[in-house]
Amino acid sequence: MIGIAALRDRLVASLRARLFLSLVLAIGVASLALGLVAYRAALSEANDLFDYNMRQMALSLRSGNPLSALPSGIENESGWQGIDFAVQVVTAEGVRLFASSRDLVLPQRPIAGFSDVDTPRGRFRIFAEATPSRVIQVAQDLSIRERLARQLAWRTIRPVALLLPLLLLVVWWVVTASLRPVARARDQLAKRAADDLSPIRIHGLPDELRPLVDELNDLLARLRAAFDAQRHFVADAAHELRSPLAALRLQLQVLRQSDDAAAREAAGDRLNAGIDRAAALVDQLLLLARHQDLVRSGAMTASVDLMPLVRDAVIAAATEASERQIDLGLEEGTPRSALVRGDRDALAILIGNLLSNAGKYTPAGGVVDVSVRVLPDGSVAFAVDDSGPGIALAERERVFDRFYRGPEQATSVPGNGLGLAIVRSIAERHGAVVSLADSATRGGLHVEVRFPPVR
Repeated sequence: MIGIAALRDRLVASLRARLFLSLVLAIGVASLALGLVAYRAALSEANDLFDYNMRQMALSLRSGNPLSALPSGIENESGWQGIDFAVQVVTAEGVRLFASSRDLVLPQRPIAGFSDVDTPRGRFRIFAEATPSRVIQVAQDLSIRERLARQLAWRTIRPVALLLPLLLLVVWWVVTASLRPVARARDQLAKRAADDLSPIRIHGLPDELRPLVDELNDLLARLRAAFDAQRHFVADAAHELRSPLAALRLQLQVLRQSDDAAAREAAGDRLNAGIDRAAALVDQLLLLARHQDLVRSGAMTASVDLMPLVRDAVIAAATEASERQIDLGLEEGTPRSALVRGDRDALAILIGNLLSNAGKYTPAGGVVDVSVRVLPDGSVAFAVDDSGPGIALAERERVFDRFYRGPEQATSVPGNGLGLAIVRSIAERHGAVVSLADSATRGGLHVEVRFPPVR
C-alpha cells in the first residue's frame, strides 16, 4: 500500500494533480463563500418578507376589517401548521378585544414597531401598531420562522451544491486537455531511438511550454554537434594514426631483419622520427579534444589577461628555440595588460600552437617576434612574425582545414596539419578573427589574432 508521505510526494510531483487540487481548492473556497453569502442573503430576505407580511396584516386590521375575519392559522407552502401569525387586539386601556390564540399571552402595552419577546411558548417576534382606540399586535414564533427561513435559504444555494461535482469534472477535463501537449512531447521523446537528436515539434504547444522546448531543442542541437564532432575526431584520428603506425611497423621489421649496421642505424633513426611524429600527432589530437570539451562546456565568458599567457608561452618555447639558435622574444612596447573575454586554457592552447608553428618553420638562426597591441577601440591584436618560408597566398585558407598540409610544408617540416585548425576553432569560439599575411618585418609569415573589445 502507498503510504501517506509517498502519496503526498506523488501528488506534489504531478503537475496535473497540483493544478487540479489548486483549482478545486479555489473553487471550494469560492463556492463556500458564495454559499455563505447567498445563505445569509436568503435568510435576510425571508425575514424581511415575514416582517412585511406581519406589518401588512396589522395595517389591514387598522383599516377596520372585522375581527371575525381573522384566521386562526394558515397552512404555508411547507405544510407546517400554526407557524404563521397570532393576532391580539387590545384597547388603549389594555382590555383584550381579540386573541387568535388563547394560550399565547402578549404584552398589554407593547413597544410600537418590531420587537422580540420571550413568552411561555418561546421567543416570538411581534409587530405592534397603535390607533387612537386600539393596539394591534401580530406575533410569529421565531423558531418556526427561522426554520422556514433556513429552508428558503437552502433552496437558494442547493443548485450551487448540485452543480459543484459537475464543475469539478469540467475542471479535471480542462486540466487534462491543457496538459495534452506535454504528453505528446513526452511521447515523441519516448518513441525515439537513442541516436535520434532531431528537434521536438513545437506545433500546438502553449506559449508557457515553448521556451522550455526551445531550450531542450537547443540542448539537442548542441549534443548533436558534440556527437558529430566526436565522430569526426575519431575518424580523423584513426585515419591519421594509421599511416605513422604503419611506418613504425615497417621500420621495426627492417630493424629486426637487417644485418647491416648502417641500415639498422638508419632504420632506428627513422623509427625514432616516426615515434616523435606519432607522439606529436597524439598531443595535437589531445589538444583538439580538450578544446572541444571547453567549447561544449561553454566556459568562454570570463575576463582574461592575455599578457601572462603570452609570457608563459614564450618562456616555454625559449628552450627549443635556443637549441636551434632562433631569436624568440616579445617586441618592445607590449602593454602590461591586455584583457580579452574567454577561457584561459583555450587561449593558452591558441598561443602555444602559434609559437610552436613559428618555431618549426623558422630555419636555424632565424627570428620569431611576438607582439600584443591594445587598439583604440579596445580590441586586442596578438601577432607572431617569423623569418620562415611563409605560406603561399593560394594555400592560406586551406591550411586551416584539419590535417591539411600544403606541398611546401609537407616536404620541409614534419607535422600533422592540426595546429592552425585548432587555432581558428578557438578564435572563432572567442569571437576573434585569424588572418595570415606576409611579414613586413621578418619576410616570413605574419599571423594575427584580433579579439573583440571587452564590454
